[in-house]
Amino acid sequence: MKTVTERRYRPGVGILLFDARGLAFVGQRNDAPGSWQMPQGGIDEGEVPRDAALRELAEETGVRAAELVGETSDWIAYDLPADLAARIWGGRFAGQRQKWFAARFTGSDADIDLDAHEAEFDAWRWVALDELAGLIVPFKRPLYARVVAELGPVVKAHAGK
Repeated sequence: MKTVTERRYRPGVGILLFDARGLAFVGQRNDAPGSWQMPQGGIDEGEVPRDAALRELAEETGVRAAELVGETSDWIAYDLPADLAARIWGGRFAGQRQKWFAARFTGSDADIDLDAHEAEFDAWRWVALDELAGLIVPFKRPLYARVVAELGPVVKAHAGK
């Protein structure tokens, strides 16, 4: 895991969506059964990270009832395994550098719609923050550990509200 701004990393955002209990949303990738992740995606040309985070959250989960309450202090990068790097994004990027946001979910579970856009997830659930890294593909685990370490206190401060 690195903190970088190099061009060989695709710029993106990630969203730690949490509910009133302080549990985090994870979705199971529809292209990799058993692989779970929090919502994330690329930043469009001219888009600022905060707007990209809200857009990606809506596209991947249907959730619009959320308030951004925190963000990582810096960009966090991860490297793709070599076999994936050669295939994903046309082989142009070694991985991603992401800005992560904590978003307090203000809606109800009925607001979650995995088919709101092009479905990336085929299932979802709420999990404790300390369970996140164990659900994620191994090459992203250090990133998730850092996100939880940095944004976990924000979640705890806003849970129950």
